[in-house]
Amino acid sequence: MKIDLLYSAPVEDGWRPSFCRIYTDTGLYGDGEVALSYGAVSHAAFAEMRDLAPLLIGMNPLEHELIWEKLYRQSFFGLNAGPVIFGAISAFDIALWDIKGKYYQAPLSELLGGKQRSKVRAYASQLQMGWGVGRHHAATEEDYATNTRIAMEKGFDAVKINFLTFDEQGQPIRHVDQSSLLSISYQQLIKRRLQAVRKVLGPNNDLILENHALIGKLAAIQVARLAEPDAPLYYEEPVKPDAQLLAAVHQETGLPVASGERLYSRWEFKRAFDQGAIQVAQPDIGTAGGVTETKKICDLATLYDIGVQIHITGSNLMTAVSLNLEATLPNFIIHEYNVNTAMPKMLSLTKYDYEPQGGQLTVPDLPGIGNELSTTAFKNSQVITVE
Repeated sequence: MKIDLLYSAPVEDGWRPSFCRIYTDTGLYGDGEVALSYGAVSHAAFAEMRDLAPLLIGMNPLEHELIWEKLYRQSFFGLNAGPVIFGAISAFDIALWDIKGKYYQAPLSELLGGKQRSKVRAYASQLQMGWGVGRHHAATEEDYATNTRIAMEKGFDAVKINFLTFDEQGQPIRHVDQSSLLSISYQQLIKRRLQAVRKVLGPNNDLILENHALIGKLAAIQVARLAEPDAPLYYEEPVKPDAQLLAAVHQETGLPVASGERLYSRWEFKRAFDQGAIQVAQPDIGTAGGVTETKKICDLATLYDIGVQIHITGSNLMTAVSLNLEATLPNFIIHEYNVNTAMPKMLSLTKYDYEPQGGQLTVPDLPGIGNELSTTAFKNSQVITVE
């Protein structure tokens, strides 16, 4: 066995994905990714893969549970760890499942029990960022309307927007302006933006509210009440991922609360489930512990009648593995199509590009996870080999 670790050159918005490719002695290989390409942590993600990689050498790549436990326990800080260690474990675990699928000549969805659906409904995510090359941050109500209109023209019937990311000049809104009660001017700004989006969406399409955990509980409740006429499908990260705060927002607003991209492992999710903090779980396969751990989280969610929407902010490698898992879940809700990752440089990092048609994506049928790193990814990355 040998392992190539890749630290990509910056792609759009300065994101830097980290990948791995695990080669077996029989010639099979599998690819994985850490979903930490943004947020001032990408260097640490790549370094952690380098620290953990030697623990895999010499092990049977088909024994993913044994390897997962070894990485989790022998990393020492893996016990109750956060995104960096769990991100590295995730990348290796994804690659191992990719190998297993190729070994058995079966798609990941089959290894996980079989597809309950061949296509998944998707929503257009993060529309405040704009669409495509040359995009700009949404500032005016017309910007929000235009970005929503593009989504509708592409066939989506659901969108997700953070209405408090940018001010009317397209500049980031300061944390201090949204950490407590919102001013009347910000409330009016949100209301105008909501009305502009709903006018384009019409009465029968879905809106998902997003806060990125950046605002306080009181402000989050205010935003929810402003959005009441729009009947949001759910409310994503209204506050930081604290179970008590999340539960309070749900109880005060009645909206289903979604969270999970900043929760790691089944134990963290169980604590949130036990406190009624989450109605929609959003684990990220690239940070929650890979396929092995995320499947357990999703199964645990069924015991609480909690829905699942896999969080996706990686390359199309993460899209493929997420589609495979989502296809098997009885409690699946909707797939995240993130406009930040559907950009030319990011898409060039993988061999296949899974794009929605009519607001739906087709689940891959290729052996393994259904995608792999491209020659461009290797050419444009720092590569370290561990053997």
